Amino acid sequence: MRRALALLAVVALAGCGGGTPRRAAPKPPRLPRALAQSWQQQAGAVGSALAAGDGCGAQRLATSLQASVVAAVNGRKVPRRFFEPLTSGVNALVSEITCVPPPAKPPEHGHKEKHGKGHGDE
Repeated sequence: MRRALALLAVVALAGCGGGTPRRAAPKPPRLPRALAQSWQQQAGAVGSALAAGDGCGAQRLATSLQASVVAAVNGRKVPRRFFEPLTSGVNALVSEITCVPPPAKPPEHGHKEKHGKGHGDE
């Protein structure tokens, strides 16, 4: 859960602009707003699944988030400055989630008891 919150913080900070722009300093690198918002929503969904005790759902959502981050990095949509914190954060998030499937139901016996009327019990 802490990793999801940390990842949310990185995404939020990377996607937000600062106060008034300075002319002397170069513009700091930023994530495209659409990516930051999408990742923030995805990380929030991971956190919600974890809070609900759905480790398998959280793992599935985190893996999807990881794939989205990797695709954006490989597509050069992420400033270099954010490569390491984003990829290491999402990789750690995925690795820390445990999926414990619910216990399997015992198999049903494909036959019914043949006792009672009509089966020679009389």
